Amino acid sequence: MNGIGADKSSGGGGGPGRGSGFPAEGRRLHPVTPWRRAWAPLAGLGALVAQNPERLRDAAELGALPLLGLTAGVLAVAAAYGFLSWRVTRYRITDTELRIRTGLFFRRTAHLRLDRIQSIDITQPLLARVFAVAKLKMDVVGAGQHDELAFVGEAEARELRAELLARAAGIAPEAAPTAGEAPARQLYRVETRTLAWALALLGSGWGALLGALAAIPLMLWATGSVFAAAVTGLPMVIALWRSSVGGFLTQYGWTVSESPDGLRLDHGLLQKEHATVPPGRVQSVRLVEPLLWRRRGWVRVELEVAGAGNEGGLLLPVTTRHECVALLGRMLPQVDIDAAVAAVRPAPSRARWAVPVWWRGYGHGVTEAVFVARHGRLRRVHTLVPHAKVQSVRLTRGPWQQFLGLAGVHVDHGANGTASARQMDAEYAAAEVAAQAERSRLGRRTARPDRWLT
Repeated sequence: MNGIGADKSSGGGGGPGRGSGFPAEGRRLHPVTPWRRAWAPLAGLGALVAQNPERLRDAAELGALPLLGLTAGVLAVAAAYGFLSWRVTRYRITDTELRIRTGLFFRRTAHLRLDRIQSIDITQPLLARVFAVAKLKMDVVGAGQHDELAFVGEAEARELRAELLARAAGIAPEAAPTAGEAPARQLYRVETRTLAWALALLGSGWGALLGALAAIPLMLWATGSVFAAAVTGLPMVIALWRSSVGGFLTQYGWTVSESPDGLRLDHGLLQKEHATVPPGRVQSVRLVEPLLWRRRGWVRVELEVAGAGNEGGLLLPVTTRHECVALLGRMLPQVDIDAAVAAVRPAPSRARWAVPVWWRGYGHGVTEAVFVARHGRLRRVHTLVPHAKVQSVRLTRGPWQQFLGLAGVHVDHGANGTASARQMDAEYAAAEVAAQAERSRLGRRTARPDRWLT
């Protein structure tokens, strides 16, 4: 656990938890937890055998009974290790932090400050739903990765999430355990038929399918090796799965609801996901319009949120432009999406000598609220960054761009991301760098606070 202020000792600040009912030493995870990694040794053994096929023949000569005994022994060792790890893993809430103590051989205690928690997501894989347990994934400012509690009871997970968010919002520790989950009102739900059509019309899926159909037989013919053909086609098959069936299973039943603690996202057919987009933490918005979606007026809405790094997030897998404008208006009320897109100026015609064909996809625009950058012809993307979220702005010019009188303007925001307006007129770009720095300075003066429930 690498939360902010994580300490590898068992000590730490913060007084004893009040009102949470936790014992002084903390609470354990759900008893099903030890089995979550029981498959890992078997997977490692399988990988070892796959890399050394002769070991498989040696194992086959042992007979069925010894093989079963070896497998049982590996599972027993894995189960024992999982059980002992579960016994020493505990968590506890104090007035100021969530402590998570882990480590069988090397003890480590993570101290997650409650006032720096950005979001808490609840995940339920298929087997977790069978056992009525859930995983809590916490996003903390300054943490290099997400901290998690896996697994706790389903009801306990929701109660714990509500308490942590209440404390992060500044509610008194004695009142937080009874605050409960904030009420939510559904704003939008993606229809199953629309989602299926949208995934079917994605060019990436068809490209992966055609690539696999061409590359696998060609490699098999050229090398005569089934293994080489499988390795060649595996990335394409994975890409095809993610953009078709895998994407459908993940995005099924996508629902956006509004609550005092932000926009809640619920989705998933086999694995249930429950996430929250905190208010004020959105650093940029991307409107993605694949070529085959434009005739239907569909758009995909992606976000970059502070604390999530470059991973970003998905707000809506597919929606109409009208619904997109209405939904983003609740998250960024000061931003007029239609005006921002209409403000985009295309790249000058001489940019064709720098980027043939694709130069028509580039563009840049500015409104009173946002910086807008556009790129892509087949997959058109508009990136909107509120002026108040811009951390830095810079101008870049390569040798060929200098010869053509072109330049690029790049703005960096708080989610460690960058929005780039490329192939702009050089004089216009230089003026925009100075103007954007001033717009960002003024925007931060009137920016809303980044606190929960504010």
